[in-house]
Amino acid sequence: MAPSDIPNIQINIAADDSSNDDGVRRLSNPETLHTPNTLAPSTFSKSRSSSVSGATLTADDESIAPPHKPSTVAHCTDAELAVIFKPDAGNEQDFQPENSPFAFSVGQLNKFLNPKSLDAFKAVGGIKGLEKGLQTDLTAGLSIDECAVANKVTFEEAIQASETSRDVTSAAHVSDGSAGSFSDRKRIFKDNSLPSKKAKSLWRLMWEQYQDKILILLTVAAVISLALGLYETFGVVHAPGAPPAVDWIEGVAICVAIVIVVLVGSLNDWQKERQFVKLNAKKEDREVKVIRSGKSIQINVVDILVGDVLHLEPGDMIPADGIFISGHNVKCDESSATGESDQMKKTAGDEVYRRILAGTADGKLDCFMISGSKVLEGVGTYLVTSTGVNSSFGKLMMSLHQEVEPTPLQVKLGKIADAIAYLGGGAALVLFMVLFFRFCAGLPSDSRPAAEKGSAFLDILIVAITLIVVAIPEGLPLAVTLALAFATTRMLKENNLVRVLRACETMGNATTVCSDKTGTLTQNKMTVVAGIIGTNEKFFMNQDQPQAGERTPRDTVAAMSPTAKELLLKSIALNSTAFDGEENGEATFIGSKTETAMLSFARDYLGMQSVQIERTQAETVQMIPFDSKIKCMGCVVKIPKGPYRFFVKGASEILLEKTSHTVSDLSSEHIGVSNLSVEDKESLKNTINEFAGRSLRTIGIVYKDYAAWPPAGVPVKEDAPNEAQFGAIFQDMIFLGIVGIMDPLRPGVPEAVRQCQHAGVTVRMVTGDNLITAKAIARDCGILTETGISMEGPQFRNLTESEMDAILPNLQVLARSSPEDKKILVGRLKFLGETVAVTGDGTNDGPALKMADVGFSMGIAGTEVAKEASSIILMDDNFASIIKALMWGRAVNDAVQKFLQFQLTVNITAVFLTFVSAVSSAKMESVLTAVQLLWVNLIMDTFAALALATDAPTPEILNRKPSPKSAPLVTLNMWKMIIGQAIFQLAVTYVLYFGGRDIFPASWTEKELRTVVFNTFVWMQIFNEFNNRRLDNKFNIFQGIQHNYFFIGINCIMVGGQVMIVYVGGAAFSITRINGQQWAVCVVLAALCVPWAIVIRLIPDEFVEKCWNKVTAICGPKVKACNDFFWRYPGKIIPKRFGPKARLVSSVNEAQPAHVQTWEMTEQRRASQSADVENQNQPR
Repeated sequence: MAPSDIPNIQINIAADDSSNDDGVRRLSNPETLHTPNTLAPSTFSKSRSSSVSGATLTADDESIAPPHKPSTVAHCTDAELAVIFKPDAGNEQDFQPENSPFAFSVGQLNKFLNPKSLDAFKAVGGIKGLEKGLQTDLTAGLSIDECAVANKVTFEEAIQASETSRDVTSAAHVSDGSAGSFSDRKRIFKDNSLPSKKAKSLWRLMWEQYQDKILILLTVAAVISLALGLYETFGVVHAPGAPPAVDWIEGVAICVAIVIVVLVGSLNDWQKERQFVKLNAKKEDREVKVIRSGKSIQINVVDILVGDVLHLEPGDMIPADGIFISGHNVKCDESSATGESDQMKKTAGDEVYRRILAGTADGKLDCFMISGSKVLEGVGTYLVTSTGVNSSFGKLMMSLHQEVEPTPLQVKLGKIADAIAYLGGGAALVLFMVLFFRFCAGLPSDSRPAAEKGSAFLDILIVAITLIVVAIPEGLPLAVTLALAFATTRMLKENNLVRVLRACETMGNATTVCSDKTGTLTQNKMTVVAGIIGTNEKFFMNQDQPQAGERTPRDTVAAMSPTAKELLLKSIALNSTAFDGEENGEATFIGSKTETAMLSFARDYLGMQSVQIERTQAETVQMIPFDSKIKCMGCVVKIPKGPYRFFVKGASEILLEKTSHTVSDLSSEHIGVSNLSVEDKESLKNTINEFAGRSLRTIGIVYKDYAAWPPAGVPVKEDAPNEAQFGAIFQDMIFLGIVGIMDPLRPGVPEAVRQCQHAGVTVRMVTGDNLITAKAIARDCGILTETGISMEGPQFRNLTESEMDAILPNLQVLARSSPEDKKILVGRLKFLGETVAVTGDGTNDGPALKMADVGFSMGIAGTEVAKEASSIILMDDNFASIIKALMWGRAVNDAVQKFLQFQLTVNITAVFLTFVSAVSSAKMESVLTAVQLLWVNLIMDTFAALALATDAPTPEILNRKPSPKSAPLVTLNMWKMIIGQAIFQLAVTYVLYFGGRDIFPASWTEKELRTVVFNTFVWMQIFNEFNNRRLDNKFNIFQGIQHNYFFIGINCIMVGGQVMIVYVGGAAFSITRINGQQWAVCVVLAALCVPWAIVIRLIPDEFVEKCWNKVTAICGPKVKACNDFFWRYPGKIIPKRFGPKARLVSSVNEAQPAHVQTWEMTEQRRASQSADVENQNQPR
C-alpha cells in the first residue's frame, strides 16, 4: 500500500486527573470525536494524540493502543513530582503563576539548577517537553510576531510531547499585537534585566544623612534657640536706642550648619552612585546571538526571554540559565559561578533524556547551562529556561543587595557623640540650675516688672542652651564627609573607584590583605620562559641570565632539524583547544592562558602561521579532553604515509612517570629514540623542581606512535568503537620536552608588598596554584618570609578553630584554595580582631568580598558579582593600587583625628569659659555671647573641617602600624595636646577677662576689653589649627602646607572674616573696633600657642601614660586604660573583643587567657615581619 493510500486516523487517549493507589496516572475516559487536524484547546489539554491516519478513533481504555511502538516514557508519580518540585521556603509564589498559558512555572524551571537535577529534567519530559511546555521551537526559536499566547499547554501535555516524534512546530500561536511583543512571556517569566539596585533619590539620601545623632541634637538646639531668639526679638519691648535685637541669628545659623552638612553628604553619595552606574553601563550593554523565526539575529542581552534559542560560541559569557540543545564539543568554565574548577562538557538534552530513560545516566551527564559561566570551546545552541532575577546569576546578584555594617569610624563617632551629648547636657543642666537658683534667690528683692523678670529667665535658659551648642562639635560630621569626599575623588584618579564611601577609612586601619595571585600580583599573561627538549637541550629566556650550558629558545630551536621542529610544533598546535582570535585589533589566541602561552611559543620560535591551518591539514582521529584528575589531555593524529601518533601534554611530574623512552639526536632528520634511564628521570625531576622554584608552571609533552588505531588488543569506548580508552594507551610514552610557563609579576608589586609590611599590614597570598609555585611567587613578591607558614586549602579547612587561630598569625600562603577556604580564612581573621581586606575577581569570590571589611574587585577582569560585592574597584587590577587606598584611608582617619583634636580643644575651652564666666558674672552673662560662640563653633569649625580634611597623604604615613578596630579615636597623644592647649587658652582668656582691668591702661573701655578677649580667643583657634596639622610629636607643622591650597585659602578667609567682624560686626557681635596696640596684644598672645605646642610635644608619652594610669587606678579594680575600648593587661592594651571585662592585673606572671595570648602572637608576628623587612632593606 502506498503511503498516500493510508487513511489519516487520529487516536485520542484521555488522561484522568485521578490516580490509582500506586500513585501512577492511568489513562481512561475517552474524549469526544473531533475532525481531523482540529483539536480544541480544552480537549487538547487532557489528551495525548498520535497522528496515524485521516479518521479519528477514540480509545475507551488502556487496551486500545496506537499502531506504533509503545512509549518507553516512565512518567513520575504525583509523590515524586511533589518531592522534585517542592518549593523552597519563601519561594512558594514562583510555583503559582496567574493565568499562565505555559506548562511550567518559574519555580519548576528553577529546580534544574542549584544543585543540577536530572530528576527535574526527567519530570518535565526532557528537552521536547520543555519545547512543548514553553511553546517554542528548538530549531526556529521564538516567533518574532509573538504577542499574547493564544493557546494554553498543560503540564501533562508537555511531558507527553516527549513520547512522539517532533513533526510540527510547537512554537506559540500569536494573537494580535495589541498586547505588546511577548507580553505573556514577559508577564510570567520576566525578561533578562536585573532590577538595578534602586537608586535612592536625593531627598532620600538627604534624609539618611540627617539621621546623624549630632545633627538631631543640633536640630533640637536650633529649634529651642530660634524660638527663644524670636521671642527675645519680637516678644519683648526694647528700650529706645537699644541695639537691634539679633538673638534669632543663633537658631538660623545652626540651621544653616545643618543644611550644609546634609547637602554636602547627600550630594556626594548621589555622585558616587552615578559614577558606578556609568562604569557598568558599557559592560551591561552587550549583544547576544539568538534564533527567532528561524533566523539568527543579535539582540541586547536584557531582551532574552524564556523559550529563546541562543547560540554558543567560545568566549561567550552565558547570559541566562537553560538546557543544551545540540552542538559540538561544548565545554564551559563554571568556576566563576559554582567554584568548580574542572571544565564541564555539555551533552545534548535529547541524549541525556534518552540515557535517563535507559537507566544508563551517570553523574557526568550535564546538559545544564548556568548563567555567569563561560564557554571555553565548541559551538552549539541552548534553550533558555530562566532569566533575570529568576536565573542563578540573577539570584546571586540580588542576594548581594543588602545594607553594609557601620565602619569602625562610624561606631567611634557615635560613641563620642553620645558622650558629648551627655557631658554637654549635664554641664548645661548644672549651669541652668546654678543660675536659676541665683535668679530665684534674688526674686524677693527684684523690683523689675514681670516682663523683664521673664526675659531675665529666658536669658538664663539661652545661656544653658548656648552651652549645649558650644559642647556639640557640629563640624565633626562635615569633617568626616569632606575628608571622605576629597579622598574618594582623588582615589579615582589613582585607579581606585570607591563604591562604598566609608570603605576608604576602613582601609586605613587594615591589618591584613588576602590577595589573589593571578591578575593581581601577576600580569595574567602566561609566557613560556624556560624549557628542556629531550634530556639535554635546556633553554631560558634572555632576561633570566642563562647559566653555563643554557641557551635561549631561538638558539635551541635553530639547532634542531626540521623534522624535530615539526614534531614539537604538531604536539603543541594539534593537542590544544585554544584557537585564533583577535583582541583590540591584534591577532591573538583565545583559550586557557597555559595553551595560549604554548601556542605563542610555537608561533614565535617554531614558525607556526595559524592554528586553524595546522589543524585543517592534520587528520585527527581522536581527542582526549583535559581531565583534572589525571591533569593531562591528548589527541591522536594520522601521520601521512606513516603511523598514528598519540600526543599528550599535562602536568610534567605525572607525564614523566608514564614515560620509558626519550627523543635523542634532535639535529638529525631521523629523530632517535632511546631508553629513559633512572638517572635521566632524576635529572628531569630536578629540572621540574628547578622551574617550580623559579615560579614557573611546568607542562610536559610526550608522544607515542601506533601502527593502527585503535591499537590491537586495546579496550575501546562503549559508545565510540573507533576510540581507544585513554588509560590503556597512556603508558610507555616517549618524552619530548618540558616547558616552564611564567605569569610575570606586575611592575611594582614587590615594592608595594614591602610598603604594606613596613606599614604593619600583613599580605597573604590565596591562590589555586600548587604549593611549590605559590611559594616561589610569594618569595618573589616578598610575601613569604623565613618564619612564614604556607599550606594548601584542603589541609587548612580541616583544621579545628583553635588550630587555625594558632597558625594564622604566621600563615602567609594558602595554595590550592577554594572560594570556601578564602571565606573561612576571612572569617577567622575577623574573629581574631583583624581588619581584613580581600581581593577577588570571580563570581564565587562574592561571599568572601562581602564578608571582608574591605573588598577589592578587579575593574578589568572582575565579574559583575564581584564588583557588586566589593566596596572598592581596582580599575587597573593592580596590587600596587591597594597601597594608594591604604594611604588615603589613613589620610581620612588622620583628617578626622586632626579635626577632632582641634574641635575638642575649642569646645572644652569654650564650655569652661562660658560656665565659669556666667556663674561668676553678677548679670549672669557669659564672657562670650551666643553669636560670638556661634562664629567660633560654626564658621571656624566648618572652615577648619575644610582645611584639615584636605591634606593629601605623604609616604611617611606608611611608617606607622595600623590601629586595631577597638583603638580609641582620641589617642593619648591627642589628649595630651587637647588638654595642654585648653589649659593655655583658658589661662590666657581668664587673665584677660578677670585681670584685664588691672593689667591694661585704664583708658581701655569695658567693651574694648571684651573685644580683646573675643579677638584673642579666635586668633588662638587660628594658630592652633596649624598645630593640629600634626598628630605625632614632631615639630614641623608646616610640612607640605605649600601643596594644600585649600588650607592656605581657607585660613585667609578665616583671618579676613575675623578682621571684618571686629571692624563692622559691632552690633551683632556686641563688640567694638580696637586700635593697633590692642590688635598686637591679641595676635601676640594667640601666637604663643605655637611654641606652647612644642613644649607639650616634648613631654614624653610614657610619662603621660604613667600619670594617667595612676589617676585611673584610684577609680577601682575595673580599670579602663586611656579610653572606653581597651582593657589593660601587663604592659599591653588588649582590644575588648579579645576578652571579657578584665581587671587590673597586678602580677605580670599571672596567667592570661588564650585570646590574649593570640593577640600577643599577632603583635609578635607583626614585629618579626617588620624586622624582616628592615633587614631586607639593609645594604649587603
